[in-house]
Amino acid sequence: MLKFDDKGLIPVIVQDVKDGTVLMLGYANKASLKLTLEKGEMVFWSRSRQELWHKGGTSGNVLRVKSISQDCDSDALLVKADPAGPTCHTGERSCFFTGFDEKDLE
Repeated sequence: MLKFDDKGLIPVIVQDVKDGTVLMLGYANKASLKLTLEKGEMVFWSRSRQELWHKGGTSGNVLRVKSISQDCDSDALLVKADPAGPTCHTGERSCFFTGFDEKDLE
């Protein structure tokens, strides 16, 4: 049984099924996960817009779901997907393209 947080959300890490690149982190609720299973494409809950978000629904850069696994505590999901284009809204393949160091803590 999945463990959702107090807002009914669970973090979802999306990884490229072909080479293992981590593409993004999003959040899902029960409704978005049901739609994901129905569509075969990732649907998230947008925390900023407070609505369901079919990733790539307008851009065409969908994430075709190949598998979904839960972690050992059932409080996070790993989705292996086949991306149809760049995943990040900036046009980058992955949302994780910015480095990090101690200055980022200031």
